[in-house]
Amino acid sequence: MAYSTLPLVSRDYNGNPHSSIVDALSTMVINDNMVTIVSWYDNEWGYSNRIVDLVAYIEKCGL
Repeated sequence: MAYSTLPLVSRDYNGNPHSSIVDALSTMVINDNMVTIVSWYDNEWGYSNRIVDLVAYIEKCGL
C-alpha cells in the first residue's frame, strides 16, 4: 500500500509494485460524515509482486 500527493492520472500507476496507492488529492470528506477514498492500482503488476512476496515468505518459513 502506498500514498500519493502528486497530481497523477491512471496511466502513471502502470508498473507500480504496490497493491494499491491512495490518491490524497482525490480523497474528500463530504458533509462531515462521509469519506470518499480514491485508490489506484495496476492489477497485474501489483498482484504479481504479491505472489513474489508470498513465494519469498514460504521459502523463508521453510514450507
